[in-house]
Amino acid sequence: MFLEIWQNHLDCFHRLPVLADDIEKAGACLGRVIAGGNKIVICGNGGSAADAQHFAAELIGRFEQERSAWPAVALTTDTSILTAVGNDYGFADVFARQVQGLGRKGDALIGISTSGNSENVLRAVTAAKAQGMQTVALLGKDGGALKGAVDNAIVISDTNTARIQETHLFILHFWALMIEQSNALKA
Repeated sequence: MFLEIWQNHLDCFHRLPVLADDIEKAGACLGRVIAGGNKIVICGNGGSAADAQHFAAELIGRFEQERSAWPAVALTTDTSILTAVGNDYGFADVFARQVQGLGRKGDALIGISTSGNSENVLRAVTAAKAQGMQTVALLGKDGGALKGAVDNAIVISDTNTARIQETHLFILHFWALMIEQSNALKA
């Protein structure tokens, strides 16, 4: 079983080179957001929520370089907001309401969805666009509805959620490195 899963993981990663330009384009966009003094907000559900929190921690803490903190917010962490909005407006709006309150022109939203069809992430993208924010998505399968809704879509063409999430985390780490390197002289 281990060797089969390991091989599936490798197969997923072997498909990444065809996405290299899109991944670097999205990473450069995120680097410009930080360089411009703006923030990155990130959202997703389940394991993607954990990835959102992980990426925000890399930007506020550090990835590989000692530097000042950069503004990043995982929209998955405030249980009072999540439960209030979920109760009063519905779960589909838990991220969009936060984007409306926290997002500004020049900021970026990263939406993470292994299906590409998470309604609450899609509504967050719509809210981000209305705020004049850049939109980036890490997606799986065929990209779903989110693929055509964002400025930069990275679609991991696999059907296994775990393999998609492993690849998403690798890309988030790559973006953290890109942002650090592109902003090293400004830190």
